[in-house]
Amino acid sequence: QEQLVESGGGLVQPGGSLTLSCAGSEWIFEHFFMNWYRQAPGKEREPVAGIRVDGAFTNYTDSVKGRFTISRDNAKKLMYLQMNNLKPEDTGLYYCNAKWWQSEYWGQGTSVTVSS
Repeated sequence: QEQLVESGGGLVQPGGSLTLSCAGSEWIFEHFFMNWYRQAPGKEREPVAGIRVDGAFTNYTDSVKGRFTISRDNAKKLMYLQMNNLKPEDTGLYYCNAKWWQSEYWGQGTSVTVSS
């Protein structure tokens, strides 16, 4: 069973920055499109950003465009989400996700709280 492990969450003031990381196996980083999702309290899980295996294609939900940057380092088996100018509405549990054909894996999530 493949594992994805997120880290880097925490408490940050509005306008601050955080970088999330997601660690996985070599097999995942060689083959899987990877995503970040988040789930705010009382809301459904939503996609935040995605990145292709080669890193050449990325996409973002409208609310984070210009503030968040997704990247991956396949050699280090790490994916990142650089989050700048954080807002209270960015608060939630952030999940790492990997998809390839009919295979899909999720991490356990890392909590991000944006509050003064």
